[in-house]
Formats: sequence, C-alpha cells, structure tokens
Amino acid sequence: MKLKALILENFRAFRDCTRVEFNDLTAFIGKNDVGKSSILEALEIFFNNETVKIEPLDVTAKSDSNVIRIGCIFSDLPDALVLDATATTNFEDEHLLNDEGCLEIHKLFKCGSGKPKEEVFLRACHPVVPESGPLLLCKNADLKKMVKAHGIDEGSVDLRVNCALRRAIWAAIPDLSSEVQDVPLNKEDGRLVWDALKKELPVFALFQSDRPCTDDDAQVQDPMKLAVAQALKAVKDDLEAVVKKVQAQVREVAQRTVEKLREMDEELAKELRPEFRKPPSWNSLFSLTLKDEDDIPVNKRGSGVRRLVLLNFFRAEADRRREEIGSSGTIYAIEEPETSQHPEYQQLVVETLRDLAGQDDRQVVITTHVPSLAGLLPTSSLRYVEKLAGGVRSIEPGTDDVLRKIAASLGVLPDPGDKVKLLVCVEGPHDVEFLTHMSKPVREHDASLPEIGVDPRIACVPLGGGTLKQWVESDYLRGLGIPQYHIYDRDIDSPPKYQRHCDDVNARPDSSQAILTTKREMENYLHPDAVQEIFGAAVSFADMDDVVDVVAVAIGTPGRRGKAKVKSRLNGEVTQKVSYSRLSQVDCDGDVVGWYRAMSSYL
Repeated sequence: MKLKALILENFRAFRDCTRVEFNDLTAFIGKNDVGKSSILEALEIFFNNETVKIEPLDVTAKSDSNVIRIGCIFSDLPDALVLDATATTNFEDEHLLNDEGCLEIHKLFKCGSGKPKEEVFLRACHPVVPESGPLLLCKNADLKKMVKAHGIDEGSVDLRVNCALRRAIWAAIPDLSSEVQDVPLNKEDGRLVWDALKKELPVFALFQSDRPCTDDDAQVQDPMKLAVAQALKAVKDDLEAVVKKVQAQVREVAQRTVEKLREMDEELAKELRPEFRKPPSWNSLFSLTLKDEDDIPVNKRGSGVRRLVLLNFFRAEADRRREEIGSSGTIYAIEEPETSQHPEYQQLVVETLRDLAGQDDRQVVITTHVPSLAGLLPTSSLRYVEKLAGGVRSIEPGTDDVLRKIAASLGVLPDPGDKVKLLVCVEGPHDVEFLTHMSKPVREHDASLPEIGVDPRIACVPLGGGTLKQWVESDYLRGLGIPQYHIYDRDIDSPPKYQRHCDDVNARPDSSQAILTTKREMENYLHPDAVQEIFGAAVSFADMDDVVDVVAVAIGTPGRRGKAKVKSRLNGEVTQKVSYSRLSQVDCDGDVVGWYRAMSSYL
C-alpha cells in the first residue's frame, strides 16, 4: 500500500482544503517557514500522533472553525482484507474505495480548550441502504434481521460472517446506488473496520532536523523503534495467538469470580462482565540504544554522526528488506537530509534515499531549502512550496517551469565562498561518484592532478539527465561567476544526444567547456577484472556496449530495478577496484586522465 495524496484543511498555514500528491520519492523544496515541515508533521499525526501530537494551536490562525482535517489517499492496495474475524474479503467487494478506486481515510480533530478529539471517516462510494445506513456499521444481529426482511435464503449465507451477510443484502436490493459518503469508523462496529484497515496501512517514520540531544533522542531511537515495529509485524500471528490464549485464561478466571459473587449477590453479579480495556502494546516492551566502545551513547555524539547513524540504518534496513518478501509498506520522512553533513555525504544520503525509494513498498519524503539537492532528484519528485498573497500556500508538482522557479527564487547552489575555482558538471550522482573514486588511479599516474571530493577548489554538480537541457540552456550557474567543465556520456545516438548541449556550453563567452566521452558511458572505462571482483561474474564489453545491461544479464538481474542496483554498484564499488594499470589497459587514449588535466588547468 502506498500513499498517493494528503488532504489538509484548517491545519496551520493550510487554511483551505489542499491536496498534496506523492511519488515513491517526493521532495518538498522552498524557503524557510512556508509549510514544508507541516506536511510531514501532518502525516506523523495521521499515522502515529506520537513524535508530533495534534494540539489546539495547530488550527489555522483566525479560523472560524476549530476542526482540523487530515486525510490520506492510498493506492496499490492488497488483494485480500480481513474485516470480520478470519473471513477474507477485499476492498472492492466491501465498497471501501473512493471515486478514484483508492482507499481514502480522513481524520477530523475537534480542537477546543482541552485535548483535541479525533474522529475517523472512510470516504468511499458506499451503497445507500435506507433502513440501515452503511452496512459496515451494522452488528451481526442487525444484518441477520435485514437478511430476513429482504427474503434472502438463510441457507445460502454463512450467518456467522458479516461480510457474507453484507454481500447478500447488497445483492438483494434492486437498483442499489452508491454515492460518495463519509462513513464514521470510530463508533459501534466501525471501530472493528478501522482496526482492520490500520493493519494494512504503511508504517510511517518521521526524522526531524531539530531533535533535542538527550539519551532518549528519538532521531536515533525512532529507526530502532521502526525496526521493532517491523519485527513485531513479522510475528503478528504468533502474538495474536498469545493474546487469545492469555485472554481466554483471564476470562475464565474472571468468569469464575463472577460465579462466586453470584452466590453472594446475584444482582451485583448480573452487572459485571469480563472485558479487556485495550489491546497490549508490544512496542513499549522493547527499548534499544547504540553505544560506542567507550560506552558513550551515539546520540551524545555530534549531529553529523547521528545523521550518519541514521543513514546507515537506512542502508541496513534496505538490505534486509531486499531479502524479505511480502513485507508491508514503509514511508520514510526526513527533514533536511543535508543537515550537518559535508557536501560529499549530502550526495551519499540522497543517493541512498533514491535507492530506498526504488524498492517495492517503499516511499521516501524529504524537505529541503537547499536547491542544489534538486539536481540530485528527478524533476517529477519535486514539490515547490510557496507562500502566496494572503498567506495561502501553493504546492506545485515538479515540471521544467517549476525547476526554473526554484532556481530563480532560491538560487542554485549554496554560496561557494572563495575556495571553489571550478564547477564540474555531469549528468547525475553516479557520475559524481565515478569521478570521485577514479581520482585515485589517476593520481597514481600524476599526483599533481586534483582529487575530486577532497580538493575544495572543485565542486561537482549533477545536472540530472532529464533536466540537463534546462540547466544548460538557462545557464542557472552563471550567476556564481565560476568556470564550468561539463562531461556527458556519448551514448549511441547519432548525432550524440548531448552534442548540442556541449556546443552551447563551448559557445559561451567565458572559459567554460564541455566534452563527450569517447566511449559510450563512463562505465565503459571500468576494467572487466574489477567488475568480476565485485560481482563474481566474468564479463567482457566493447567501447559502445551497455555495460550495465551486460553485467545485469551476467548476474541474472536484467529487470529495471536490477539494472539500477548494478549501475549503483559499478560506480560505487567497482570504481574503487580500478588501479592506474587497469585504467591504462582499457583507456589506451588516456581520456580519463585528460579530463583531470583539463580540470587542473582551471586551478
């Protein structure tokens, strides 16, 4: 199940009803205090109401209403659903879907002087049954009465199963009409429906940028809590069996107590019945912390270290999830992933999140006000948040025009200061990683050549394959007054896809220049032996072969996701196995060394 959209109304700066669309990877970008964090915190309130709790001050200032609406729309729904005991049904047969064919849940919070009161509604195209209202809210006894009233053969229906009774009633009503309505889920039997739906919702984890530094710092604790929650889901059936066994034994004891009481006071005994107040909270039973060799909790370390712990939690979780089949969905929401990180690690964080969002049943949501991160992300993932006249918030989906607006409003890069002498512009973050790691073999040959990622005089800028045209044509980087050296893949098109962009850059009146690789892509400069060391498969490829495809086929992962992982490992791991000896064997003309010499000429 995946989050498709968020509905906000009367929540902080979002006064009017606002719909926010989500992708597998969604990045909210905008100036400070425009509402980016409010979007993530609204999701936290909807899913958990723990890290951020709803409070009366969340009502839009000067609003005529004290009711906040937070709604979520979900797609990619599971095929089966258990609403009543163990009877299996599905979302469509139970008429739980809205007019888009999605699951839509709204939470309304009435914010008076005390604690806000929550009401939960299902917005769905639900059949109208005049004598009963939504059948989802009817008890078994009431459904049986309706079966008789409509003359339905009781022998044809399992009278113990509510979903079977509902289907029979709906089928017996001629010209049954459905209309979009809000079905309350926190009253009567609606609670049972909500309990069942909650089990299917994605797990949501929010990591804020301004957590307090305490031993219980949730910035580190929350990933561990998420790990606990997911581990508990894996043993859900076992835990439910334990609960039933404990409840049965406790009820037996309680019932014997009532029987003994009946011997003394029959009237008092009639008033008593065994009932559990609430289900057990398994999550609260487990607490985990991380300490270093000096027994110092990691959340007592610097904020950059804590963020790296978070990053590596994501990486470990991604590896574990890759091995797991049929896991529930997870939404990772991160405020300002660039916080406290060196630019090199900023890129690493974003690459990790991109890989995570590329997995099934995973979504990643981030906020940032650093526009350079936009170049690391697909344009379709961007959401530009802007404050308009009257305080109204606008959220525009990623388009070429929005990219221009981001550049015009926020600038393109953080102030580079006086150190940066050259901007090396490439297509994407994989190219940045390639150039960073290939500095080592190049410097084996000539130690005077620059080391990408270490030399502060050079900054690598990934322009994004899909948005490179806009970056080049609009020359967003011109205002920095720093020369640019562009390296693009030649590919196999004739003429080359980026030839015109190279011509545009080379025609500029400044000293900027652009080149195409002689081979098809940067990966073609890798040595097959280095590939074999990492992937364990012997491969061979020519200058214009698709190296990613060759390797993916060799290791048995030819699909889109498999190729994405191969490309990541080629640039992240294989490049580190390339020595100058290996480089010179595959790059007889010295193309790669030539790139670094060209860079050096600017310094």
